[in-house]
Amino acid sequence: MPHLTYSIDDDIATLVLDNPPQNRIDQQMATELAQALETIGSSSARAVLVRAEGPDFSFGGDIVDWPDADVRQLRTLFEGYMQVFNQFERLPLPVIAAVQGLCFGGGLELALRADVVFAAESARFGHPEQTLGIVTLLGGIYPVAERAGRARASEWALTSEQVPATVMADAGVINRVVADDVLLPEATAFARKVAKGPTRAYAAHKALLRAWAVGGISAADEAMFDIAMPLFETDDVKTGLASAVNAFKAGLPRPAIDFQGR
Repeated sequence: MPHLTYSIDDDIATLVLDNPPQNRIDQQMATELAQALETIGSSSARAVLVRAEGPDFSFGGDIVDWPDADVRQLRTLFEGYMQVFNQFERLPLPVIAAVQGLCFGGGLELALRADVVFAAESARFGHPEQTLGIVTLLGGIYPVAERAGRARASEWALTSEQVPATVMADAGVINRVVADDVLLPEATAFARKVAKGPTRAYAAHKALLRAWAVGGISAADEAMFDIAMPLFETDDVKTGLASAVNAFKAGLPRPAIDFQGR
């Protein structure tokens, strides 16, 4: 049975974690995620929704076989996971995660690689790695620090506490908290909305944010025009600019644009 499935419906690709009972991330799921990303990347999808079956989003990595593996085997395993997670984060599409229940360890690290995170009111987030004597192997502590500050990232990693969704939202780690029964409809509606936008421009914004995360404002400034200028050759920009100029000259409101993502 697959541990991760995907589907593409018009402009929306959906990734579903489905490895009961805790949707733990194992090598099979990582392989299936890589295969799904390859297909989605070459499809007509213009937004991605990530969700999970069952009561919980994910408890994180499947640790059952770890005690029997040596350090070299574990490093190979984790490097493979990291490569797939990075591929997921760098999809040139807006990615929305819908999180319910418990979202721990590698599950949290996957969710944080989405561009927008919706969470149910009852959702809880956390780094359980400290209870095992290890670190957040797929980078969980530093994206939290980037968003919420070093102090909170340190505290949450140190204590492995379950952090409520509202606290994560107030700290800027996730985007929106909604009632449990509307989580999937709200996240899906948002995905459909952004899928109608200028996809190429959003991909450029993702690239600029990566440049900023690595090297700060000066690095993003350095990369700006290599990333930004090709947009002026896209159909979306040609249509958008022309419509805005024509509306300005005619003294009319700027019309809504039906972007095509190209």
